[in-house]
Amino acid sequence: MMNASDFHQKMLLREYREALPTLVQLKDAVLQSLHEMLDNSGLFLTAIEARIKKEESLAGKLALKGTKYASLKDITDLVGARVITFYTDDVDRIASMAEKQFEIDWDNSVDKRKLHQLDSFGYNSLHYICRLPGYDFRFELQLRTTLQHAWAAINHDNGYKSDIEIPKEYLRRMNRLAGMLEMADDEFSRIRMELTDYRRRVQTLVRNGKLDDVMLDGDAFRSFLQAGPLNRLNRHIAAINQAEIQDTPLDNYLQVLKSLKCKTLGDVSRLIKRYEEDAYLLARHQLGNTDLDIISSAIGLQNICIVCILSTGGGKIGLEHLFDMLNGTNTPNATLAAITYEQAKNLPFMKS
Repeated sequence: MMNASDFHQKMLLREYREALPTLVQLKDAVLQSLHEMLDNSGLFLTAIEARIKKEESLAGKLALKGTKYASLKDITDLVGARVITFYTDDVDRIASMAEKQFEIDWDNSVDKRKLHQLDSFGYNSLHYICRLPGYDFRFELQLRTTLQHAWAAINHDNGYKSDIEIPKEYLRRMNRLAGMLEMADDEFSRIRMELTDYRRRVQTLVRNGKLDDVMLDGDAFRSFLQAGPLNRLNRHIAAINQAEIQDTPLDNYLQVLKSLKCKTLGDVSRLIKRYEEDAYLLARHQLGNTDLDIISSAIGLQNICIVCILSTGGGKIGLEHLFDMLNGTNTPNATLAAITYEQAKNLPFMKS
């Protein structure tokens, strides 16, 4: 004979099957709402996902604590959504956005990060119980980092946190790894924050013209280029043929400038000022007899590097090395070096 508890579980499961179309609609609406909230946020995310609890999973849950639920609407995780991000501090940013996007059931939500259990790293998600307007059912939103998510998946796969007792030696080793991963999670966020501070300092130094105080690296070089130190030269070169200037990334010139003994942004600035007139003369010889009406924004810096190499005795070999750095090592670079050398050989800077 079926007892009252079994009958109640059976009724909840039947209610679940009848509610499935509504749960599917809720899952899709939650996903759409999360994408609207996050797609243009500028945050680096691993995943935005949602699922409906399977009937067998629900049956297992009801078998353990079915009497806790008067109706299906009392179960808060029939629809579950998860946002996985790279950085711990982004979890809080997403949480703040979710609080504005959804109605939060604070009594049933939990921030497991504040529990500080020794073995809880992979379960340190922020769990919000939320409601969307127009739906009677609530849903669970989990926010966690990529490392937390990976740890939770590995633990689940190995039976950790299950009812199966695991030898203490394995638990000890897993807890040690959990501590290491938690430190890594925190350190990634700390490094990102310090890099952001560094970039701001560099931008301030560049704006204030203190270029000798800034070592030449990728971030510093990009900040320097944003100030437009090559704009005047490029416009002057474009005027030769009334050409249009097409923007081209200049990141690959970083290693070239370092090979020319530039160590700071001040060195780069002085290199440009020293050779920009000769770079223009070289461009006149390159473009004067052509009808090119589109030129690359790299032409000014490339010609400055060419003039620097030739005026310091680098010759064709130096030019070939330049083009190898810019284009990758290949046979046409030797031909390009020879052509460039011929274009420049009668210019004043070759005779100085």
